[in-house]
Amino acid sequence: MPNIIYEKIEGISKITINRPEVLNAVDDITLIELEKCLEDSKKDENIRSIIITGSGRAFCVGVDLKYVKSFLEKGEKFPYGDMLRKYFHRVILSIISLPKPVIASINGVVAGAGLGIAFACDYKIASNKARFVEAFINVGLVPDSGSVYFLLKSISLPKVMEFVTLGGEIDANEAFRLGLINKLVEHEKLEEETIQIAKKYAEMPTKAIGLTKKLIYYTYHKSLEEVLEYEAYLQEIAGSTEDHIEGLKAFLEKRKPVFKGK
Repeated sequence: MPNIIYEKIEGISKITINRPEVLNAVDDITLIELEKCLEDSKKDENIRSIIITGSGRAFCVGVDLKYVKSFLEKGEKFPYGDMLRKYFHRVILSIISLPKPVIASINGVVAGAGLGIAFACDYKIASNKARFVEAFINVGLVPDSGSVYFLLKSISLPKVMEFVTLGGEIDANEAFRLGLINKLVEHEKLEEETIQIAKKYAEMPTKAIGLTKKLIYYTYHKSLEEVLEYEAYLQEIAGSTEDHIEGLKAFLEKRKPVFKGK
């Protein structure tokens, strides 16, 4: 895959958007490749956690504007709606629904639809050189790829309004203070720290994590009564897994559990 580097190491898959010459801006081909990697990581029982990152000095800056320009030069209107529905939405929903932990390793600038990809991940670790940029308004567009949805789950409405309508930028320290990311590290330590987190997740009960993800996103929208019932439903599933039995035995035997993701 020319635009993606896909690696598997000791139960971890690493997906690197590899278009550093355009700050990892993406086109339809790149998004198709990204979705294929996510699907493969989902199906591979040996993969227990997933890392998404970018090469060079950016994580992802959204759609490649040169790709947009190529349509305009042909006298065609760029199909923003179709691009979102066919490609970006599929990637975002793949990350959310993937029954394994997905880690965003944010190595630099993240902008536009790249924000949606980063925020959709379950755990966000960022370099101190990371910058979060809402640039849609600067080119006469509205935020897409779920970025406003995720922002409103983390920070206040006034702050979101300011950020998206003034074309704002949030540095790594401010992002950590606001709760947009889980961990902030020195740039030189980002890869090492990311691998440590991925390894820790890879040792966890994978199926229970997948069910917990379902529960968290279900809880966003439902009443307490509905959530309580859904919890009971998911707990029945989690309670029948091998990892639950191992966890229970390990607790009673006062030892560290060895989870297999089953």
